[in-house]
Amino acid sequence: MSAADAIRNQVMWDRLIAVVEEQAQALLRTAFSTIVREAGDLSAGVFDMEGRMLAQAVTGTPGHVNSMAESVKHFIDIFPVETMKEGDHYITNDPWRGTGHLNDFVVTTPAFHDGKMVGLFSCTSHLIDIGGIGFGPDGHDVFAEGLNIPFLKICDRGTMDANVMAMIRANTRLPVETEGDVYSLISCNEIGAKRLSEMMGEYALTTLEPLAEHIISASYKAAMERVAALPKGTTRYSMTIDGLDKPVDLVAALTVAEDGVHVDFDGTSGTAKKGINVPMAYTRAYTAFGLMAALAKGIPNNSGSLSVWHIEAPEGCILNAPRGLPVSSRHIIGQMLPDVMFGCLEPLIPDVVPAEGTSCLWNITLRGQAEGNTLGRHGFAVTITTNGGTGARPAADGLSATAFPSGVKGSPVEIMEQAAPVVIWKKELREGSGGSGKYRGGDGQVIEIENRFGQSMEVLAAFDRIDHPPRGRAGGGNGANGSVSLSDGTKLRGKGTQEIPAGKRLCLETPGGGGFGKAEAAE
Repeated sequence: MSAADAIRNQVMWDRLIAVVEEQAQALLRTAFSTIVREAGDLSAGVFDMEGRMLAQAVTGTPGHVNSMAESVKHFIDIFPVETMKEGDHYITNDPWRGTGHLNDFVVTTPAFHDGKMVGLFSCTSHLIDIGGIGFGPDGHDVFAEGLNIPFLKICDRGTMDANVMAMIRANTRLPVETEGDVYSLISCNEIGAKRLSEMMGEYALTTLEPLAEHIISASYKAAMERVAALPKGTTRYSMTIDGLDKPVDLVAALTVAEDGVHVDFDGTSGTAKKGINVPMAYTRAYTAFGLMAALAKGIPNNSGSLSVWHIEAPEGCILNAPRGLPVSSRHIIGQMLPDVMFGCLEPLIPDVVPAEGTSCLWNITLRGQAEGNTLGRHGFAVTITTNGGTGARPAADGLSATAFPSGVKGSPVEIMEQAAPVVIWKKELREGSGGSGKYRGGDGQVIEIENRFGQSMEVLAAFDRIDHPPRGRAGGGNGANGSVSLSDGTKLRGKGTQEIPAGKRLCLETPGGGGFGKAEAAE
């Protein structure tokens, strides 16, 4: 490849990233769901004709992006590319072939240039309510957790399928918002396809294949170079977290080999009776993110770089839940996996990986009746995104009230008080909750919420790190435990739907991150 060709490829690659970022921003700005438009719980990407992800938007979460990277292949297995027409759109929320639970809708769209299909765009967003028991871990199987949409064509050559839309509206407590989110997903893919066609016209491209091969091969080579610099061998790490009715052990063996990094979760606890189980797609997504964050800084995240990580878990363990099990709150377990990877990598790259953090989001999902309503037919459901502290780093304190590894933003108080009949009386840093050490862990938060109209409401609790706080590293102290209670001091369970009685406040203390290094070593 000549120097001119190399420069041209890099310019087009950067342009492709700009295209998918505009795609993501369109979704962010048009979404009805507050967790999307205010917190960024979404993903967007462009794929070649084989279903390989070429570029992802910076805006989005690893769980969505890295699982979506595989879901497009499932779409084209069911709907071959030669059958796709301009204006077609396809949808699913299959947890095992999508992004891990029913609340995430995935929409995939063929992209055309000069009448010829040249690639695909896909996007994901979290919808607040898709029926069933609601967004919490109470279900005994996936069928109780809400509407399950198989791989369907929702739009045929620009004409929406009215029957599919009617089915979706009929199976949610928020029909207007849910329908709006579906249109938001479709429109953002259309914008991506339009911008891609403009780019191809500008660079006189008739196909993406040469650029796709350059992106995949360059990313794979760059990631393999990082792996080659590591000492060969196997390391192990384990982490115990709260679980639901009993603690969960996450156990991993990481092997550096000639063909990449192999991770095996053999020894991890078995599946749970309720909805904290994790489909393998989500396990691979967050495991890969942890490896990318520690080993592949600066390398683009696409099918080329992701192919370096080989991730397995025994079927029947909580990280490889068989189809049909409840998985609604899979993020509680799945978002712990980067910390498990950091623990495995610490002997190989000392003074690089941070201490353990809160890791899983402390999402506050509330549900209740609207003002003056006694029939229970027209209520509210809202998810308020909150976070704890991250683990201290080898050369810096941890970050306070920061979502890692998900990367979503905290929900603004003013917006959430408009979206639901709640008052957020307190939302402040929980000073001193970060673990001690040469570098301190990030602090958590103190939050108090009440129904604005003095009515009772429900919290669909899905919290962890209450019994097992984030651990420090290299002699650093543990972060503070999280807690859930009422304003009268009554303790609540960390998981499961519970009532907040009229006149009482929900009180949360999110965990602090672990410290790094012995405190006496601080200067």
